[in-house]
Amino acid sequence: MKTIILNEPGSFTLTERDHPGDPSPGEALIKIHRVGICGTDLHAYRGRQPFFSYPRILGHELGVEIVALGRDTANLGLTVGDACAIEAYLNCGTCSACRRGRTNCCESLKVLGVHIDGGMQEYYRLPADKLIKSTLPYEHLATVEMLSIGAHAVSRAQPQPDENVLVVGAGPIGLGAIQFARLTGANVAVMEISPKRMSFCQENIGIENFINGKSEDVVANLRSLFGGELPTTVFDATGNVHSMNNTFNLVEQAGQIVFISLVQDNITFFDPEFHRREVTLKSSRNATRQDFDSVVQALEEKKIKIEPWITHHATPETMLNEFESWLDPETGVVKAMLAFE
Repeated sequence: MKTIILNEPGSFTLTERDHPGDPSPGEALIKIHRVGICGTDLHAYRGRQPFFSYPRILGHELGVEIVALGRDTANLGLTVGDACAIEAYLNCGTCSACRRGRTNCCESLKVLGVHIDGGMQEYYRLPADKLIKSTLPYEHLATVEMLSIGAHAVSRAQPQPDENVLVVGAGPIGLGAIQFARLTGANVAVMEISPKRMSFCQENIGIENFINGKSEDVVANLRSLFGGELPTTVFDATGNVHSMNNTFNLVEQAGQIVFISLVQDNITFFDPEFHRREVTLKSSRNATRQDFDSVVQALEEKKIKIEPWITHHATPETMLNEFESWLDPETGVVKAMLAFE
């Protein structure tokens, strides 16, 4: 079967590997139809992804078809031929975080395509309870994991209707946070430095309030936008340490900051000011099954118009030549999609 291996930073190989074989009890054998290219894949290609080793088969944003089911899966409501999204995080189920329902924080969490090999291959075996069946097309199913990260961040923050919310960074993960924050009824503004991303938010999500991150007085512009106040919830999805440090200047008294971003650096703030405002700081890691289910439901109910997000397509043969261009913001990639047929 066709398999794409990231041997080391900047070096992919397309090769043939053995079929994974029949599923074991509790497992499913799946055919990979679509793989969404995410920030993790781009970071790994650059050599900047934490908790990562080479060689690795990337891919955890997957739209798949069930080919076979092992024993002990009859109670899951799955059938051979079902189209599914994948909850791409393997958790132990027994650690403290798992017992409290925080499976995304499992102390031995393994993410497909990061800690273990992922879906850039034609067939794969995994626990059947990680499959989420749906009537959505494969390309849409391959966006579910991406959207779930933003949905989880919004779930962590619990913004209220009419609350002033700022999302910093309108890449794919930020777009998910923007989308799900809007579904809560919050007043959502977006801070970006890319005119292309601002236009995308305006045309495809309906965002009207923007802050140019390069402007000289961002705080004054925010206050002007929100009637003299700062936002009470700030999400940062930039993956940029300078932006993340700056969020402490952007939040209102008794507000909250949610870091969806992950950087290999130290985040710092001036404690007296942090204390004076009584700011709540949260991280948001991956997503839970509840988030995945809510995203699939939102897509099925057409609350999210996902088609415009999928801007680039590739086959295993063409991806090797095109992948590096997706690192360049000028390419205009929102979501690139790899197709195995």
